[in-house]
Amino acid sequence: MSAEQVDSHEAKDRADNRKSPYSEAFKKFIVSGWAPYSEVPPERLAAADWTPARWASLREAFPGATLVIPAGSYKVRSNDCDYRFRPHSTFAWVTGLGEDREPDAVAVVSPTGVCLYFRPRCPRTDEEFYASSRYGEMWVGQRDSLEEMAARVGFPCRDLRQLRDELSGVVGLRVVREADPGITAMVDELRGGQAQDADAELFRTLSELRLVKDDFEVGELRRACDATRVGFEAVARELPNAVAGGRGERWVEGVFGLHARHLGNNVGYDTISAGGDHANTLHWIRNDGDILNGDLLLLDAGVEVNSLYTADVTRTLPVNGRYTDAQRRVYEVVLAAQEAGIAACRAGNGFLDPHRAAIRVISEFLAEIGVLPCSVEETLADDGGYHRRWMVHGTSHHLGLDVHDCAAARRERYRDAELLPGMVITVEPGLYFKSTDLLVPEEYRGIGVRIEDDILITEGDPENLSASLPRASRDVEAWLARLKG
Repeated sequence: MSAEQVDSHEAKDRADNRKSPYSEAFKKFIVSGWAPYSEVPPERLAAADWTPARWASLREAFPGATLVIPAGSYKVRSNDCDYRFRPHSTFAWVTGLGEDREPDAVAVVSPTGVCLYFRPRCPRTDEEFYASSRYGEMWVGQRDSLEEMAARVGFPCRDLRQLRDELSGVVGLRVVREADPGITAMVDELRGGQAQDADAELFRTLSELRLVKDDFEVGELRRACDATRVGFEAVARELPNAVAGGRGERWVEGVFGLHARHLGNNVGYDTISAGGDHANTLHWIRNDGDILNGDLLLLDAGVEVNSLYTADVTRTLPVNGRYTDAQRRVYEVVLAAQEAGIAACRAGNGFLDPHRAAIRVISEFLAEIGVLPCSVEETLADDGGYHRRWMVHGTSHHLGLDVHDCAAARRERYRDAELLPGMVITVEPGLYFKSTDLLVPEEYRGIGVRIEDDILITEGDPENLSASLPRASRDVEAWLARLKG
């Protein structure tokens, strides 16, 4: 955020027609009688031991350049109400800051160092303390001083209002354009015009550098998977209430969201809580339907921990605790496809190999029930794809700070690349038989199944980070029975 933007927000605060004017007596009264701030430095971020290696990789990729990586700003939900703030993932990766830190902040990685520019707290004697709904302590809580933030992140910090002057005259500026339009406009002005190709290269490189996770990131993804297991267990216990109360998809969404907020920062993405035929809509997030005994519940959900790393797990559960014969048949095919996909998650294999392994199992079943208009080999050929009527999506994507992580990476570094130790990908095959699909045998219509786990690529066998949630149908039934008491 530029100094002009900061001033405009302060002007908006002052012009707010819902506020009463402050008398001089009140101004003197409200700034008096406060205890001093603690002199104990805040706890250093766990990620702070890992960020220097990330800066080094950026400097190596862009020698001599100064890289401007904003956190972003608030986004309006409606009128004067904003969405809950979440920093841009590139900013979180460079600084180690998670949760809701730090709106309007900017990280600058230069050949000579790294600096975080943010709006530090003001003295309590300043009007901002009580009058600013954006930065004031009375409104948004106690903010860090420059010294406190520096202790937290492990590198120097400066006032955001110095940013423009300190970038003036700097050669080789690049900015993450997507993060904060105000900062992007400022950088464009300072360098005399746009340099979008150079900026796009920065954004792309930040994605590609995150493809292989360091040990800290893997640990955070483990924590996210562990918290997600707790959320799924809570949903399983609540299934009777979800059935009894009506609109059970919302009940499930709410139960999982409660645990995501309690155990972490939030959900990592909008929860898919899909009962019955809704499971056959891939991105069903309306979640306004009933959950009925005898149906399946497809729950695709993940906890985002405070560092902003998220899990992404799907289980398809029999609402009454037992799969019907038809449901079990479809479920077992999807499980076999997933097992084939996980087995292909080995370093040196291609990123697409898990998909190829899973989709072959899917296609063989579709041929068995007579719905494919061709042979298995023909549907698997590049000019085939008939199986995609019943599994339209891919089997895997990278996972990390974003649920679809590293999305700006080049095709040759992502889709067409080899799997490397330290990568974390999902394996999530499915079968989706819409109730209106007349090609499908009647007993399978309305059944939608997906099973998804988060897989760490290692030097040897793949590690399923979300393996604590059962997958085999009999294990799922036993797990549900145990949790329901």
